[in-house]
Amino acid sequence: MSGHSKWSTIKRKKGAADAKRGKIFTKIIKEIIIAAKDGGGDPESNAKLRLAIQNAKGVNMPKDNIDRAIKKAVGSDAVSFTETSFEGYGPCGIAVFAECLTDNNNRTVASIRSAFNKHGGNLGTNGSLSFLFDRKGIFTIKNEGLSLDDVELEMIDAGAQDFEVDGDTITITCAKEDFGSVSRKLSELGIEPEEARLKRIPNDTKKLDVESAKKVLKFIESLEDDDDIQNVYHNLEMTDELADELG
Repeated sequence: MSGHSKWSTIKRKKGAADAKRGKIFTKIIKEIIIAAKDGGGDPESNAKLRLAIQNAKGVNMPKDNIDRAIKKAVGSDAVSFTETSFEGYGPCGIAVFAECLTDNNNRTVASIRSAFNKHGGNLGTNGSLSFLFDRKGIFTIKNEGLSLDDVELEMIDAGAQDFEVDGDTITITCAKEDFGSVSRKLSELGIEPEEARLKRIPNDTKKLDVESAKKVLKFIESLEDDDDIQNVYHNLEMTDELADELG
């Protein structure tokens, strides 16, 4: 299993154990709001909104929550969020890339700078670390009653670069340019992903001893707990030893 998939699996298990569903809902609601604000409140004509709703359903968000989020974007009391990102080195020289949706950029900048300083990291300038990450499409689907060989062949034909099975979860990876074709193929096959989004995958990873890695993960978790931060990416290598320690 790749480091990215291993890390995602650990986060899914920890998310369920730590009951962080409320924070997950908050982040997806922001995605729905900004998608609806950009392209309108009709998912039939707004692919970005359709995808955000799909991700909301993947974490069992109630329909009322989804509808309220759309109204917040297109109604008279519309909320406005700005997309921004931050890059820098965390503890032990691990590269970190944080994507944010915020209604107060000054608050977000101060919060992220404080987190980097507190954990011994260094916040860099925008674009300084982008060369370390590739944007790829990542689809997570349930392995329930599927013919894996057939699905894998269909996904490869649609542009998938990687097809990983981990128990009851399948992770499909594709190039950013093939995100739409893989999404359409899943729809044609009647498969609804639990999650489908573009993510930043490190093109090179850095291996640390377990104790140093734990310090890095503590820093990453502090960023992920910030309501303004949507996604945090890093290039820490998820070794089997570390996975066993966290699992």
